Amino acid sequence: MDEIDPAALAARLQRGEPTLLVDVREPWEHQRAALPASVLIPLGELRQRVHEIEAPPGGLVVAYCHHGMRSLQAAHWLRTQGVGDVVSLAGGIDEWAAVVDPAVPRC
Repeated sequence: MDEIDPAALAARLQRGEPTLLVDVREPWEHQRAALPASVLIPLGELRQRVHEIEAPPGGLVVAYCHHGMRSLQAAHWLRTQGVGDVVSLAGGIDEWAAVVDPAVPRC
């Protein structure tokens, strides 16, 4: 699985399943809108900071960005580095705002 859709991620979080959210956007984007408890590691810093990403035991790492393109790249690369079960948020935070939480600003 390369992607998780926003509704499935929301259900996963609501059930309390172990999930690490990694925002691969730029700091200014993260300041404008971010998923709760996400870790900001911009895509351009991912190689230098990969050691900061550890999949929770039995859990899932979900990379996200604005529309899902950067996070697909990040998820693929993280899997090649052996990070574990890593997916991209389909449609990014923009789709999350449209489908799950309209209170999140759409950039």
